[in-house]
Amino acid sequence: MNKISIYGAGRVGETSALMLAQKGLCREISLVDVRTGAAAGAALDIMQSASYFGFDTQVRGGSDAGLITDSDLVIVTAGSPRKPGMSRSDVLDVNRNVIDSIVDQLLEHAPETLLMLVTNPVDVLVWHVWQRTGWDRSRVFGLGGVLDAARMAHFIAQETGYSSKDIQTMVVGGHGDTMLPLFRFSSIHGISADTVLDTAAQERIADRTRHGGAEILNLRENSSAYNAPGAAITAMVDAICHNRRQVLPCVSVLDGEYRQHDTTAGVPVIMGRSGIEKVIELPLNDTEMADFQTSIASIRTDL
Repeated sequence: MNKISIYGAGRVGETSALMLAQKGLCREISLVDVRTGAAAGAALDIMQSASYFGFDTQVRGGSDAGLITDSDLVIVTAGSPRKPGMSRSDVLDVNRNVIDSIVDQLLEHAPETLLMLVTNPVDVLVWHVWQRTGWDRSRVFGLGGVLDAARMAHFIAQETGYSSKDIQTMVVGGHGDTMLPLFRFSSIHGISADTVLDTAAQERIADRTRHGGAEILNLRENSSAYNAPGAAITAMVDAICHNRRQVLPCVSVLDGEYRQHDTTAGVPVIMGRSGIEKVIELPLNDTEMADFQTSIASIRTDL
């Protein structure tokens, strides 16, 4: 990939830029923030680490929307973060206004780009941006499931003592308290997590997964998570840049899948060079489908 632009030079944006540069996933990264100095300073700081990390990616920063011109992918992390005690929906109004301004800039300077939303509430904002741009749904998607799946994998590793490298997980639904960790579709080196973990362990892991972001926020008090989100963003970008056609859970507009229309949700997709190539429909049982529908209903309340 030639160029990736990131809106938001806060901790998530800066961490993502560094990780993308370290992996050499593009030739150029633009960090854009209303705080010109913050973006320029973050970019300069990253560039001064290049000789030690061994990358040639050029990172630039500023507030000029022209920095995103000819971007292949734009990642939006800008917006108001949650504070302890807040839900993701509590920041909807202010962040929707931020996103509207960014979309106007995208339509002017990078109308052919792919767009990854990270800003919360991500499910609602993906829907809002998709409607506002009129782009094909393959080009507009959101972080959520990849991050939630990583958290679930960590909690399974903690519960079992098994290597994180052997654990693959699947989380669907909204990126919030009603998300659905799927143990039947998660595994430990090919062995279904549903057979390894008893009901009590599954309930503990599901609860910590649903509240994984809030747990970090409450512990830090002055900052939400940024290392795991940066890693999740990088994993999605890697699938796009290398056209891996990798199965990843992310926020997608639904068009009949899971019996849903006119909404978004976290679902497994095939991710490749053109963005979302296909939404994968899992054969959910009656209980899982009911929980998924409950999660969808929570998303719809904010659409």
